[in-house]
Formats: sequence, C-alpha cells, structure tokens
Amino acid sequence: MRLMEAIPNFSEGRRPEVVQAIAAPFRQTPAVFLLDEEMDPVHNRAVLTAVGEPEALRRACLAACRQAVALIDLNQHSGEHPRIGAADVIPFVPLMGTTHEEAVATARQLAEEIWQELAVPTYLYEDAARDPERRLLPAIRKGGFEALRDGAIREAGRRPDFGTDTVHPTAGATVVGARKPLVAFNVNLATTDLELGKRIARAVRESSGGLPRVRAMAVDMRESGRVQVSMNLTDTDVTPISVAYRFVEAAAAAEGVPVAESELIGLVGLAPLAAVAQDALKVGAMSAAQVLEMRLLSVLTGEKA
Repeated sequence: MRLMEAIPNFSEGRRPEVVQAIAAPFRQTPAVFLLDEEMDPVHNRAVLTAVGEPEALRRACLAACRQAVALIDLNQHSGEHPRIGAADVIPFVPLMGTTHEEAVATARQLAEEIWQELAVPTYLYEDAARDPERRLLPAIRKGGFEALRDGAIREAGRRPDFGTDTVHPTAGATVVGARKPLVAFNVNLATTDLELGKRIARAVRESSGGLPRVRAMAVDMRESGRVQVSMNLTDTDVTPISVAYRFVEAAAAAEGVPVAESELIGLVGLAPLAAVAQDALKVGAMSAAQVLEMRLLSVLTGEKA
C-alpha cells in the first residue's frame, strides 16, 4: 500500500460531538486510517492524524472540511491558538511509497476542491506554496480570521491562491500544504506569569533570533496554574526536541521557574525520539533501525528501516 499522511487542524476543541463528526470521514473512507485525534479546550483546537492512499486520503480530508464548514462558526469561536479557518490548516507528508511531489500535488488539488465545492478561500503554504513569501504559516495567519474578515484578505500579498477576496462568512479560509514531518512540542512552566512565557517564546523562536526551525508562542493556562511555551519544531534534524526543551528549561530556570511537564501533540516519528534517547543516554550513535519493531516492520513491508 502507498501511504501519505495528513494532519488536519480544526478550530474546535470544546465540543467532542463536533470533533467526532469531523473525524468520521477518516474512519469511514476505505484505504484511510485515523491514527490519532487530539482536542484541547484552551487552544480550542483539534488535531487529527490520518494515513492512507493519497487519493482516498484527499477525499476524506475534503469530507472532513465539509463537516467543519457546516458545524463551526468562527464568529463564535475563541481560543489561544491562532486560526483563520474552521478547517484551519491541512499539511500532507509523504510516507511509504509516496513522493514529496505527490504530496505537493495532493495539497494543491485539495485546496482547489475546498474552494470549488465549499466556497472557502484557500492558501498554499510550505512546499506547496506558489508564492515564496507565503511559505510560512504565520505570514498567512497574521491577524487571524478577524483580520481577513475585516478586509486584510484584499491587501497586496494576502489574496488567496484559490477563491475570491472575501472569506467564507462562518468558516473563514483554509491553508493547505506539503511539508516534512513536524513535531508539536509544548513545555508547561510552573508559573502563571504569562509575560515570562512570552519572553521565553520570543527567545526560542527562529524569527526572533532563537533556535533554527522553531516556532513558538506563549499560552495562558491559568486554570491549571501553568504557562505553556507551545512550539512547532519544523525540522528536528536541525533543532532536536531535546535542544528545544533544554533551551526553554534554562530560560525559565534563569528566572527561578521550574518546568512542570512537557507534552507531545499528535504523533511523532521514531527518528526524533531516537535522537532524544541518544542525547539522554549519551549513546554515540543510534538510529530507528536499531528499534526491534522498526526492523520487524521493514521485514514485513520490504521497506528499509
């Protein structure tokens, strides 16, 4: 079987019945498998992880977007996570037997279908982007749904790749792309000082001169007595998970604040976790091929571990 991965993010993290309705197409479409679903009420966001044959996976994503458009009204939505759409962002990642070029083509086809069938303007990002100024997601989501709704979508450089210069009245706009695997990694600090979290997020993210391939923001989790430094590690070969963790830990410790816990959102590849183990255990060399289950999988599938 040829497999591609999709990790669609939807702007709903407080109504389980809505998330289940959105996730249903991934359970019901032949040759597609729903591997994971996460929902967070503070971010008010759900992240699904699915794999499948590329065409079937694209159809399931479109059906899930159809549910999101019907069930989510961004005019009534609030949460800590930036967003411009009910179906906010849908990245594709090539896996077994699929290529990067196929992921780009799948993303572009889905983006066009979302506009044509659902009347939701769509943007292309990362490796599917046609405009190099719009490769990075923050550039597209600047100001959120409200900014686009109130006219930013008509500004130079902000018109969608597919659709008109008016957002869908309730579902906003959607971003679709193709990329390398990304690790969503959060570090929760034992403090309610949001300004401290913002300083650390600013220090660690690449755009502010921090660690390369790291995006970060601070999230107020006051109800649990925490401030979260929420990070996307877009290339763990460049900045491994352990390096990002130690940076945040050290920055917090310098201000007398300990780390309460860290968390991984969604699924993570074995290679980034092997790198963490290698760092923690001071192993000279370690790879995913040394993991028993990966070696068994390579034997069963004929793929190299």
